[in-house]
Amino acid sequence: MNSQSDLTARARIRDAAITLFAEKGIEAATIREIAQAAGVSSGLLRHHFGSKEGLRDACDEYAFNKVTSLGIQFTETNLLGRVTPEIMRLQQYAIQSVMDGSPNALATFDRALEYGEYWLEHSGIEVSDPRAYLAVIAVMKMSMFAMRDLLSHALGQSVDEPAGWARVISASIEIFSQPLVTPDLVEQARKALAEFTASTPEEQP
Repeated sequence: MNSQSDLTARARIRDAAITLFAEKGIEAATIREIAQAAGVSSGLLRHHFGSKEGLRDACDEYAFNKVTSLGIQFTETNLLGRVTPEIMRLQQYAIQSVMDGSPNALATFDRALEYGEYWLEHSGIEVSDPRAYLAVIAVMKMSMFAMRDLLSHALGQSVDEPAGWARVISASIEIFSQPLVTPDLVEQARKALAEFTASTPEEQP
């Protein structure tokens, strides 16, 4: 059975890995750097997680469970008071993880969409293509993290800090709470899209 100190060391390693993976990227952060940040040896890190991939799996699971337990994945604008610096760090890590193009990334993104399907089912929102709707929302939100340097530049303050991120969320609330197109334009766009789809040959598998 693991001792309490072993469990504490495991948590320290995981937290250090999440921070470094979020800041530097998963490929760039090394086992040695993570161990040093956690105040442990590389050997102890490998004892707990086996490898960098094993550590990354543990970080993915922890971050995903923590973020989705708050319902933040698709409903963050309703939970601004619960978006702490810790949750922001986990979200930044999750974006790094999802965007690295690995099988892990695709699996995590698929899990996020599955979570979104549950949320959409209970939201009362009706959409014609739920999968596309959720995928677009997820990617739009990811872009706010992936392009946070541009957002920070535009706002004149870091969106990695709560005050800057609050401005981003405030803008998001205004964007999603006000229709950007009139019902007439929506109908015209849907009609044009239907015509475009009907005139485009389907690709053969």
